[in-house]
Parts: sequence; structure tokens; C-alpha cells
Amino acid sequence: MSNTPHDLYEDFPEKAEAIHALKAADAHFAKMVEDYHEVNRAVHRAETLVEPTTPEHEAELRQKRMKLKDAIWKQIAA
Repeated sequence: MSNTPHDLYEDFPEKAEAIHALKAADAHFAKMVEDYHEVNRAVHRAETLVEPTTPEHEAELRQKRMKLKDAIWKQIAA
């Protein structure tokens, strides 16, 4: 799939169909997934020094990623 760690489809392979279905049916969920992927890519770029950032900003990005992932999990686990 992706070369970026923490991709939703790799972290939750058994929920891939649920993620896809919810993205198609729920605009808010689709936006959360889009935001998650955007933040996840930013974290990956910071970690690999493609786009270096301050430790504080990287921590903020990781926190945002975690909150989005938790919100996504609550939707797909229901």
C-alpha cells in the first residue's frame, strides 16, 4: 500500500471496507480521513527530515494524528 507509516488501511486492514463505505456515505468521516492522511504525511516528512520542523510542532502534529485516528476508530468500530 503506502510507504508512509501509520496508513489507516495498513493499521486497520480488517476495517478497510468499513472505512471505504463510511467515506462514501459520510462527508464528515471522509474529511476526517483526508485530514488524518494529510497530518500523517506531515509527520512522516518531519520524521524523515524531508521537511524538518521544531520538536514542538512535530509533537503537535503527532497529537493531532492521534486524535483523528481515535475519532476514526470510534466510527469504524461501531
